[in-house]
Amino acid sequence: MLPYRLIEQRLQPAVLAVLPDADPATLQVRPCADLRFGDYQTAALMGLAKARKMNPRALAEQVLAKLDMADLCGRVEIAGAGFLNFRLLPATLTSALESAVRGEHMFFSRAAQPRSIVIDFSSPNVAKPMHIGHIRSTILGDCLARLFRLLGHRVVTDNHLGDWGTQFGMLLLGWKRDLDRATLDRDPIAEMERLYKKVSAECKETSATLEDARQELVKLQAGDAENLRLWREMIALSQHQFDTIYGRLGVTFDFTLGESFYNPRLKAVVAALVARGLARESEGAIVVFFDDLPALKEHPALVQKSDGAANYATTDLATLAHRLETWHPAEVIYVTDGRQQLHFQQIFAAFRNWQLAIGNWQAPIKLAHVWFGSILGEDGKPFKTRSGETVKLAGLLDEAEERALKVVTEKNPNLPESERKEIARVIGLGAVKYADLLPNRQSDYVFSWDKMLALSGNTAPYLQYAYARIRSIFRKSEVRSPKSEVQAVVLVALEEIALAKQLLNFGLVLEAVAEEYRPNYLCNYLYDLAGGFTRFYETCPVLKADEPTRGSRLALCDLTSRVLKQGLEILGIETVEQM
Repeated sequence: MLPYRLIEQRLQPAVLAVLPDADPATLQVRPCADLRFGDYQTAALMGLAKARKMNPRALAEQVLAKLDMADLCGRVEIAGAGFLNFRLLPATLTSALESAVRGEHMFFSRAAQPRSIVIDFSSPNVAKPMHIGHIRSTILGDCLARLFRLLGHRVVTDNHLGDWGTQFGMLLLGWKRDLDRATLDRDPIAEMERLYKKVSAECKETSATLEDARQELVKLQAGDAENLRLWREMIALSQHQFDTIYGRLGVTFDFTLGESFYNPRLKAVVAALVARGLARESEGAIVVFFDDLPALKEHPALVQKSDGAANYATTDLATLAHRLETWHPAEVIYVTDGRQQLHFQQIFAAFRNWQLAIGNWQAPIKLAHVWFGSILGEDGKPFKTRSGETVKLAGLLDEAEERALKVVTEKNPNLPESERKEIARVIGLGAVKYADLLPNRQSDYVFSWDKMLALSGNTAPYLQYAYARIRSIFRKSEVRSPKSEVQAVVLVALEEIALAKQLLNFGLVLEAVAEEYRPNYLCNYLYDLAGGFTRFYETCPVLKADEPTRGSRLALCDLTSRVLKQGLEILGIETVEQM
C-alpha cells in the first residue's frame, strides 16, 4: 500500500476514537506545500473541530495521542491552527519504490468502490466541418475517460451528435435544389456546408424560401421516405469525417447517439413534466419553472414551443432519462463550453425534480457540467483564420504535423523520412492536446504555435523529449529494465530523495484531477517531475556509479519514465523512444 494510504489508514481509527461520528472519507492527507514542514499533511481536523465548536489544536493533540506512526513516519507534528504534518521514514520511502520496481503499483491505487460514469463530450453537428471549437470538448472528455478507466471505474463515453433540427430543412432544400454531386463526392462536408450557408442566407431574405425549408423539415419529421434517405446519407458522410479526425486524435466512443435517437421520447417527457406539476403552459408553450430555486427563479426552461416543437432542453432531459435507465450511472459528466452553464443548471434542476417526483432518486446520481473557456488568437480575440473564418480542425492538425516535421528535421536531419514523419505526428498532435489541457480549463487561452512546439518550457515536446532522453540511458546501458537487477533502492543524495518523493505523489495528483476534472494538475505535475529528474541526473551519476547505487539510480530513471509515459497517456499523448 502507498505511504499516503497507510497514513490515512492509521489516521482514521485515531480520529474515530476521539470523534466516533466523524466521516472517515474526509480524513485525507495531501502533500505538504512546503517540504520543510513534512511530506504529507491533513487539514481535516480543523473542519471537524469547527463543525463541533472545538479548539482544533486541542483536537489535534487528542488525535495525536491515539496515533501510532512509529514504523512509517518520524515525529508527527501539529502545525498552525491544527494541521498534522507527517514526514516519511527513509525505509518507508525506499519500500514504496522497491514495490513499484517489482511492478506491484505505479504510485496510484485503483478505486476501492468503482463507479459507473457516463461522459458526454465532443458532440459535433452533422453536415458541418469539425472546427477548433470542438477540440477542447473532445480532448478534455477523452482525458477524463482515460483517467477514470485507469482508476478502475466503469466508463461509458457517448458522442451526442447534432443530427436533428431546423438546419436539416435548409439542408434538404439545398440538396434537392442546388447539389453539386461531383463536389459532394470529392469533399462532402464542404459541399453540405455550402448548401446550408446558401439556403440559410436566402431564408433570411425571403419568406418563401423559409417556408420551403420548413416544409422539408416537416416532411422529414413525418417520416417521408426520400427525406429520411437523404438525411441518413448526410449522417453517413459526416460520420466518415468524424471518424477520420477521431482516429488521428486517438479518441474513441462507446456510443454515438444523436439527438434524433431521443425523438420518440420527447412528447412523453413533456407529458410527464406536466403531469407531475413540474411544467405548465405559458403563452402557448410548455415551461418548467423553478420557483423553489432562487438562482433559477428568473430563468424558466422552455421544453415545448408554442407550435408544439421540442428543443434542446427536451432532448437533454430525454437523454438523461435514457442514460439513467440504460447504464445506471453514479455520475454523468457533460463536457461543453462555458456558454452552456445556465442551460445545464436548468436541465440538472428539472431532471432532479422529475426523478424525485416519480420516486426514482433514492440513490442520487452526480450530474456535472465540466465547462471550459475559449481559444484565443495572439490578438486576444477568438482564434480564426486570416480571412476571419473558423479554423477547421482537420487543417489545424495538418499544420501541427507540418510544423513539428520542420522541428524534427532540424534536430535530426539524418533520420529516415518515414521516422521523422512519425515522430512529427506524435509531437504535433501531442503539442496541440497539451496546450489545450495545460491551462485551467475555465480560462481562455492564447493559441501559439511557437510556444506549444517548443522543446523547453511546460510543453508536450519538452515532456516527450524528457521521456526519450531517459529511455536513451537504457539503450546506452544495455539494461532493458532494472526490475530483475535491483535488490534494493538506495537513496542518499538530496536530489534522488526529492525525485522519489515526487514519484510517490502521482496517485494523489490523479485523484485531484478526477475530483475536480482539471487535467492541468497532471500537466504541471509531469512538468515538475521532468524538472526534478533533470536536477537528479545532472547531480547524481547513473551509469558511472558503483553498485548498488548504479542499479538504484537506474530504477529511479525507469520509474520516472514510466510515470511520464503513463501521465502522457492519460492526457491522450503518445511518446517516442527517440527524438
